[in-house]
Amino acid sequence: MDAGKSIVAQLKGAAKSYGKVRALDGVDLAVTAGEVLAVLGPNGAGKTTAISLLLGLLKPDAGEATLFGESPTSLSARRRIGAMLQTAGVPDTLTVGELITLFRSYYPDPRTFADVVALAGVDDIVKRRYGKLSGGQQRRVQFALSIAGRAQILFLDEPTTGLDISARERLWKTIRMLAADGCAIVLTTHYLEEAEALADRVCVLAKGKVVAEGNVQQIRARVSQRRVSCISSLDAGAIAAWPNVRNIDRSGERIEIVTDAAESIVRRLLNEDAALSELEVRRAGLAEAFVEITKEAA
Repeated sequence: MDAGKSIVAQLKGAAKSYGKVRALDGVDLAVTAGEVLAVLGPNGAGKTTAISLLLGLLKPDAGEATLFGESPTSLSARRRIGAMLQTAGVPDTLTVGELITLFRSYYPDPRTFADVVALAGVDDIVKRRYGKLSGGQQRRVQFALSIAGRAQILFLDEPTTGLDISARERLWKTIRMLAADGCAIVLTTHYLEEAEALADRVCVLAKGKVVAEGNVQQIRARVSQRRVSCISSLDAGAIAAWPNVRNIDRSGERIEIVTDAAESIVRRLLNEDAALSELEVRRAGLAEAFVEITKEAA
């Protein structure tokens, strides 16, 4: 977290239970202006509960949640946020244009209609009724509504679910632009490549606790796994039986090996295949780090 930037949303020792289930257990979390924070975790880790506390949809049993130093339920704080959740109570009978106009009216200093349409990429569906749109198109509209108020912090819960590749890339571009303009963004996603592409900082939750936090490089450095990639005629099945090989994939002539002993694997590859070429060793990606970290927490 950048100490020079102001904190716009924060959990301090936040705890929340549903009956005997401890959804959050003393979570500390801060979001600063202009950063993209990815909150990751397996199902039931506490991600949705954490977001709900920051949005004022739930109250913590212990600890506190604040938005701009205020209660998340205060009107002055709520006018400065935007949210795109997995469920949206949007009137089906209104057109996309009518919805944007309606949501803009809720805020004291909204974006212009044209800006909302352009940033969200909904110009092709602006005259269509919301209820007649596909799931992916509805997600684009929900994003448009979340940014209509010129929010200072955006909560995006699985924002690209159902989007095609071009729509996803366009949304990523807009997220980066909004963050560069100083908007804080809290992102939850199951697409770990999305977190890797967008996040300035990652917070990993497991069983209601923060089990890892830092930038993508710091999270990746938590695990010893490496990816060894090369072009080789060696049999992939035989390599899979080598010690310290966690996983192996072949695509044509190229082999990719996941291992926590890259040096010994590289030596054996070179020893057994004199014609081996295009050898590359990379640190494990965020996906592998996420699996290892949450496995340790479990």
